Amino acid sequence: MRVWERGSGETWACGTGTCATVAALTELGICPAGQDIHVQLLMTGSAVTVYEGVAEV
Repeated sequence: MRVWERGSGETWACGTGTCATVAALTELGICPAGQDIHVQLLMTGSAVTVYEGVAEV
């Protein structure tokens, strides 16, 4: 899986993409359904703010 994240560029640390990838691999029969799947994200490098704002909820 490859992810391009705004403000960061290519990243290997995308939790949402990881979940989607495991779901797709389970549907394809590559990952076993109903069992725990171990994934490893590479959480390295800098983190930068790309947006700040206020939202009324």
